[in-house]
Parts: sequence; C-alpha cells; structure tokens
Amino acid sequence: MASDIRKTVIIGSGPAGLTAAIYAARANLQPLILAGATPGGQLTKTSEVENYPGFRKGIDGPQLMEDMMEQARHCGAEMIYEAASAIDCKSKPITVTYGDKKIETHTLIFATGAAPRWLGVKGEDTFMPPKGAGVTSCAVCDGSFYRKMPVAVVGGGDTAMEEANYLAKLCGSVTVIHRRDAFRASKIMIDRARANPVIKWELNQVVDEVLGDTSKKLATVTGLRLKSTLDGSTKELKIAGLFVAIGHIPTTSVMAGQVEMDADGYIKVNDFQATSAAGVFAAGDCHDRRYRQAVTAAGMGCKAALEVERYLTEHGL
Repeated sequence: MASDIRKTVIIGSGPAGLTAAIYAARANLQPLILAGATPGGQLTKTSEVENYPGFRKGIDGPQLMEDMMEQARHCGAEMIYEAASAIDCKSKPITVTYGDKKIETHTLIFATGAAPRWLGVKGEDTFMPPKGAGVTSCAVCDGSFYRKMPVAVVGGGDTAMEEANYLAKLCGSVTVIHRRDAFRASKIMIDRARANPVIKWELNQVVDEVLGDTSKKLATVTGLRLKSTLDGSTKELKIAGLFVAIGHIPTTSVMAGQVEMDADGYIKVNDFQATSAAGVFAAGDCHDRRYRQAVTAAGMGCKAALEVERYLTEHGL
C-alpha cells in the first residue's frame, strides 16, 4: 500500500547520515536510519575531536556521535541497528533489504562512509584510539596533538605528500616512509615535500612493527621498527605519531550496479548530492575522497536531506 512506502531511508549513521536524518525529521519526512551493527561511523574510533564546531575544548569522538544519534531520535528519526544487505535503486519505489525484511522508500540517502586502509603490522591495533594513541589516518584531524613532536607518514601518493606538508607546519620532524624510491604522487607534490627542511625520508623501507609504551592505561607510540625492502635489514625510528596514508576503501559494495561509481568504488554525485539513480542521494566519505572531514560530511548530509525534500515535493510524494 502507498501508505507503507517510506518517504526516505538513510543508510549510515556517521555525521553525514545523522545530519541528513535531523534535517529530514524536522521536515516531517519520518526518516528511517539503517545504522548498522556498529553505529556512529569512524568518529567512534577516535579519541578527542577538536575541529568540530561548537566544542571549544573539544569533545570525545564516541560522545559526539552518541549526541548526534540522540538529537536525530529527538527530532523524530527512527533508527534500526542493522545494515542494508541489498538495495534496488532501479525499482520505483526503491527497495531496501536488511536481515529478513524489505522496506520500500521513495528516496534514499546513502551515507556509509569509507574506511582507511591500514598496514596490518604488529602493534598497529594496540596504539589506535580509543584504547591507544599514536596511530591515525588523518593529519588534519589529529596533527595538532603532535605539535613539536617527531612523527612519520607512510605512503607514496599525493595524500601522503599532503599529509607530510601539513604536519610539517606543526611537528618537530616528519619522516616519510615508502617501500620504493619512486612515488605515485605528482611531481609538484613531491617537489614541495622535498623542499621542506622539516620532512625527512626513509625510502625502500616498510613498517615492520609499531613500538610503544603499554604500561599505562592509554598505550602510546614511541617508535617504529623499519625493514629494508632491499636487504631485509631492520632499524628503529623514534616517533610519537604514525600517520598511515595509503588510501581509503569506500563502503559502497551494496550499491554496485545500482548507481554510477568511479574506478575505486566512490559514488559519483552532482552538485546537489544526487546520484545517477532518480531519488537516490549520497553524502559523506562514500563519495568524498578529497576532504574526509566530519564537518564536510555533515554539510553534505544537510544538502542531501534538503534535496530529498525538494524531490518529494516536485514529484508529489
């Protein structure tokens, strides 16, 4: 029955999805959020967040996301702690499957984010927030915690060079670690990093182990064991922070074949967050490979919800 069709369903419960839910709920669209089994997105895996507006002394990442979820519920959003297992954007209405249930919706906001690629080496998990400190994937998010301290960046692409140049403004030293002596990064980015006296280089090296102090409640990084890709020899590098910049994996596999994506699986959208499928919008890191910030994701979620309201009005829904 037409009355059983949702006006909008939101897939994902990070800053993009929850902001979309707040705006959609305030517009009386009665949004349903499929939050997944571990709601809150990547910020639930961080410690203190200092760059989200409104918190002059910073806020704990999991607390920020819990507050967003409570706000969305207070505004009238419904939340189910399951992930979508299948989505049919080509049918009208759109069909979303989760568990053993199916729901129909006139519009969909897809906001599942992206997960950073990690090295998978010994000690890496030990020093990740919230149980540890020192291993991260975002210089803009966490660089200020390492002012005047020695840090390292792993990677050979433009992102790694950008992270190194950003950290060089804050940290005592920045060591770029790369498994080869050639880079995927553009020449201009490499030249900029090479010209920076704060940036040092460990080429033909890989991280063999992340070292640190685990005697305290919060485990902290103190260094790395590096291994040569040429002769297998090892050495230690003293650092306070490790920034892993080897790429992200967008969480978009459930949308394969439903909307247009780029070669890496990021969803393509226009200036209004609209995908190639009518009534389907995307927000946040599932399509944003450039900024990857909580505040930009929230802004995209706002845009998507406003466009959903406009779409429903224009189509008499």
